[in-house]
Amino acid sequence: MKKFISLFFVALLLPLTQAFAADYSDGNGYTAIKNPVRTDDPNKVEVVEIFWYGCPHCYSLEPIVSAWKKDIADDVDFKYMPAVFGRGWLNHAKAFYVADLLGVEDKLRADLFNAIHVEGKRLNSEDDLAEFFAKYGVSEDTFRKQFNSFAVNSRLSQADAKIRAYGARGVPGIIVNGKYLVTAATAGGNNNITSVVDFLIEKERQARQ
Repeated sequence: MKKFISLFFVALLLPLTQAFAADYSDGNGYTAIKNPVRTDDPNKVEVVEIFWYGCPHCYSLEPIVSAWKKDIADDVDFKYMPAVFGRGWLNHAKAFYVADLLGVEDKLRADLFNAIHVEGKRLNSEDDLAEFFAKYGVSEDTFRKQFNSFAVNSRLSQADAKIRAYGARGVPGIIVNGKYLVTAATAGGNNNITSVVDFLIEKERQARQ
């Protein structure tokens, strides 16, 4: 009987959920990008989070996105992209690419956010970041070589060009398939962002068919 009641309420809620999702449109939930940006893999739906380690809103969104991305389908290609909208953002962006190139970004991401937003550490200088990375087995010499490398600077330039093409002016922002920008403002809060992203992923799947 309990199972029947549960299924009954799910059946009642489903049309409401679908109706709410159907209300998403350009300007309501997301913003359509005027000139879509080419994605890396045309066979997948690309989802890109534009962020800054020093952003409190990115810090608040992090656990939501972290939980969401654990269950994404195989046809979704998720990636992070650091933005540089201010002078103090550059070293954090470089730190992301160092961590990504060395394969430790997943290990230190949450800790770096916590160090900045909970422990009150700025971690804005190359020296401070080198010390932080040492906790994850990255020697100071290795960190500094990567931090000032052509590979890191090249990826920074590519990311900057894409972010400008997206028309993003702040963080956090999530780009779906190079066509749509989702922010807390368009989605009605951080907690709604992944719902809008899911809607747009399905929209892109249907467009392919």
